[in-house]
Amino acid sequence: MLLYDRLQFGFTAAFHYLFPQLTMGLALFLALFKTSSLFAKNPLAEAALRFWSRIFALSFAFGVVTGIVLEFEFGTNWSRFSRYAGESVGQLLAQEGTFAFFLESSFLGILLFGERRVGQKIHFLAAWMVLVGSWLSGFLVIAANAWMQHPVAILSLGKGVVHVSSVWTLLANSWAVRQYLHNMCASVLTSSFVVSAVGAFYLLAGLHRDLARYFLRYGVCLGLASSLLVIVPTGDEESKQVFAYQPVKGAAMEGLFHSEKGAPLILVGQPNMESESLDNPIYLPDMLSILTYRRFTAEVQGLDSFPKSDWPDNIPLVYYAYHIMVGLGTIFVATMLTAALFLWKGRLFETRWLLWAIFLLFPFPYIANTAGWVTAEAGRQPWVVYGLLKTVEGASPNVHAGNAIFTFLGFLGLYLLLGILFLFLVGRRVLRGPESAAPGESDQGE
Repeated sequence: MLLYDRLQFGFTAAFHYLFPQLTMGLALFLALFKTSSLFAKNPLAEAALRFWSRIFALSFAFGVVTGIVLEFEFGTNWSRFSRYAGESVGQLLAQEGTFAFFLESSFLGILLFGERRVGQKIHFLAAWMVLVGSWLSGFLVIAANAWMQHPVAILSLGKGVVHVSSVWTLLANSWAVRQYLHNMCASVLTSSFVVSAVGAFYLLAGLHRDLARYFLRYGVCLGLASSLLVIVPTGDEESKQVFAYQPVKGAAMEGLFHSEKGAPLILVGQPNMESESLDNPIYLPDMLSILTYRRFTAEVQGLDSFPKSDWPDNIPLVYYAYHIMVGLGTIFVATMLTAALFLWKGRLFETRWLLWAIFLLFPFPYIANTAGWVTAEAGRQPWVVYGLLKTVEGASPNVHAGNAIFTFLGFLGLYLLLGILFLFLVGRRVLRGPESAAPGESDQGE
């Protein structure tokens, strides 16, 4: 039964996050486009704002629809966890819905339909408030997850319920701050590749050349910055806190079965659970010790330092997900660095092989983000609240396996249709190209 509960929640959460990672990153683009339009009087910025605000709205709507499901699953499939953690996770998610979501959605309406009615200054404010609401929403959700990863502010445990001392302590959780910064940089990276890919597509197809160049300039510049920040300092800090607070997860991520002084950084290798070792490893000597503790001879705890009952229940999944994320991150840096160099030299817009690379890479940030979350969540097992509540203790006792399988299969089919619909709508929006009409006006004549 627990397996099906985890599969259902994992699938619905991963599918849902395909949409917020685009909207949170794209919100920054919208704010910058509106700023350029208002203060620099750049007509390309206004056209870019109108174009991407429509795609933002589509992604936002699909994110809302798929996010509601997760809220219900806390009650249906994870009722004992909900009762246990309601004072912490529950109030953070309630704040996200009450404050951040309504802030974002209200100003999104003004951004889409109110430009002619409220004037340019209020429209400018709306663009930035959409960014604030989107990023605040992301922080509150991540703060809830961070409490599950690194519980803080615990006042007492009584009758299967955690009582917390302060909501401010929950919000100031050091795990939440580091995880949030890493996550938001990754969201900007996703949107940067999407914006750049549309620009590359238009240039390759010989369409909307001026706007395509504008998309690429913004996409490449923000893409280079975010791809570097995802690795250093945010990724580095995230990794160090894992080894500080969840060392068994860190050992699984790195495939480190045995504690070592001067531990190597594994580049390639296959976990062998029978021999508890890595097959065919390619590694950099001492580098894991250097990256984790800044000393060549520092000892890094391996899986053998912990009882097997505390090991993640799928170490190969954690290992491969982490290495997929890191490997793709390296490719993103190399691609955006190359694109930025060609942009600086004035050759990017005519270099077709590089435009093709940018265009074809846009799905991979989604894969990297998903792999990162799989690492975080699968690596936390067997705990749903780390060190306090086992996952098996958080599931609903009266929801049977047949019900979980039935609803899981239903979500698979429904979300397949939603995914096809989203791709169709976004694809049609891209093929129609930029509009001359302001948002909320007629699209006649397109």
